[in-house]
Amino acid sequence: MHVFYTYFYHLHGVFSIKCWGFSGKCLYLSALFMACFTWVNAQQVDWRNIENGRVIPDKSYSDQPYIVKTDDGAWLCVMTTGSGHEGASGQHIISQRNFDEGLSWQDMIEIEPSDGPEASYAVLLKAPSGRIFVFYNHNTDNLREVKGDDPPYNNGIVKRVDSQGYYVFKYSDDHGQSWSEERHTIPVKQFEIDKNNPYKGEIRFFWNVGKAFSHEGSAFVPLTKVGGFGNGFFTSNEGVLLKSDNLLDVADPADANWNTLPEGDIGLRTPENGGPIAAEHSYSILSDGSFFVVYRSLDGHPVYSYSRDKGRTWDKPQYMRFADGRLMKNPRAANFAWKCDNGKYLYWFHNHGGKFIREHPNPAAIGYNDRNPVWMVGGVEVDSDDGKVIQWSQPDVLLYHEDPLVRMSYPDLIEENGNYYITETQKDIARVHQIDNAFLERLWGQFEEPVRVRDGLLLNWSGQNESLPQKLPAPAVPTFWVRDSNTADYRGKSSNAGFTIELGFLLNEIKEGQILADTRDASGKGWWISISDKNNIIFQMNDGQTQVAWSADPGTIHENTQHQVSIIIDGGPNIISFVTDERFNDGGAHRQFGWGRFSPYFKSPEGSKTLLLGSRIKGELNYIRFFDRALMVSEVLASQRWEK
Repeated sequence: MHVFYTYFYHLHGVFSIKCWGFSGKCLYLSALFMACFTWVNAQQVDWRNIENGRVIPDKSYSDQPYIVKTDDGAWLCVMTTGSGHEGASGQHIISQRNFDEGLSWQDMIEIEPSDGPEASYAVLLKAPSGRIFVFYNHNTDNLREVKGDDPPYNNGIVKRVDSQGYYVFKYSDDHGQSWSEERHTIPVKQFEIDKNNPYKGEIRFFWNVGKAFSHEGSAFVPLTKVGGFGNGFFTSNEGVLLKSDNLLDVADPADANWNTLPEGDIGLRTPENGGPIAAEHSYSILSDGSFFVVYRSLDGHPVYSYSRDKGRTWDKPQYMRFADGRLMKNPRAANFAWKCDNGKYLYWFHNHGGKFIREHPNPAAIGYNDRNPVWMVGGVEVDSDDGKVIQWSQPDVLLYHEDPLVRMSYPDLIEENGNYYITETQKDIARVHQIDNAFLERLWGQFEEPVRVRDGLLLNWSGQNESLPQKLPAPAVPTFWVRDSNTADYRGKSSNAGFTIELGFLLNEIKEGQILADTRDASGKGWWISISDKNNIIFQMNDGQTQVAWSADPGTIHENTQHQVSIIIDGGPNIISFVTDERFNDGGAHRQFGWGRFSPYFKSPEGSKTLLLGSRIKGELNYIRFFDRALMVSEVLASQRWEK
């Protein structure tokens, strides 16, 4: 949008200069351009809001909108769809093509018909020859029910039959404009989890969301094996790789060889003493040929492992960690990693969970909740004793919906002409989103020298040798919920505005009620920052009707210690988050969510015209900075590191 603003601004200048002294018509054009600029600037369109994405057509239900780029320049998208809900009869797979980065789609083709047995959860793989394979579940025997777990689930009968049958594929030799009539079945080795299902492996339960990939001339297709159906639908999972060393070369795919990895009969599971869910494995190939995999669990943390022998064996699975060693959190939701063309990595996850999911009375069901917003981290390769490993940054919000109950998942990443695009689905609508390149560069930039942040800086007060309390002019604050004068009833709308406050301080005594900064007026409106009874910072704001409060993680403030705290108030997803001493607060062991939401109808924290600093504190306030926008976590980290 910055480019759009600049475009209007310069056009306004051109018309004003060239038309000065001529007829009123030219002056009118100048005013019109300036009005357009003002209108565009006021909209504050947020690319992170999923409703601003480009819709991918479907037949009602939509799942796994995955894309490959074909040799004729198209984006080829495959999707599981149907007129009913997920798992309903009539579920099938379609493909469609696009030549304009997701703006318009054509050639919608039923790879499997809607009136046939369920065909579901397709993934694509392009061969060096340009041939494209699509792999998917197929209920070839047209079973209408299967057995549930013991004790009986739904009276021992499961009517949903889209996660069993045979794993099959078709192929296209014309860039996805048509598909082979013949359907080929992949032989999958029976594992321990299959032998223990209600059919002792004679009927297999499985599905897949992981992208297929190729390496050193071999094709690798992920598969998630399922042990049974019960509470939470799937009751146990583990991951395998289906490898073919000649699929990409043979003229007739029926001649392809297939092998199931890893060796033995146990797939990729959770760490020792972890839960029974290890599903939706996402693979990346490192520069030294190592395989990296990450997948979901019921343990409140994502799981990862490395293979140094092309998937034959794997390191002991572990829970994912940030570069500083802290555990990442994720619910029972897809979490995918991609290797980008620049050799760096991106990781999609939901940034909450921990023991609060693992120890919940019903983790199998509760784990599906809260897939909004999506957070992203960047990764870079570093050396270890065993080979290359990925070092992960701290997180930033990637995508969100204004309704926190809307869920999004099953993404794909596409790169085109130096730009990055993400697909996702809410199960009834799928979209493509162009990701701001600067957003990604800042994620990766966490591993580089910090660059001081100046954009949006309204207040930059340094307290060296200043006695407390201090009174300063209060910086202007945004209005989050504004009137839409273009509607007949003058309803409200989000401005997507935000602000960020950064503090440096030292307290000789930690005592509840010490106030670091305060803009409240006589009525109580404004924002203020104080010390809570949990040895942490609490931020509050009041608009006269609604009061908001959210705090940093407990125990993050200590006596006689220099601290840096940054508070990000983001009016897009309506999230408040803290970064304390170069650590994003994700709740740790204290709470499921380290970040908090505020009411989307909160208006403005405008209060007094005076900012009061250091009221009743025992210690020093070294600096306070106020930005008129929600900084990225990556920017805040750079700011804190610069200050050191």
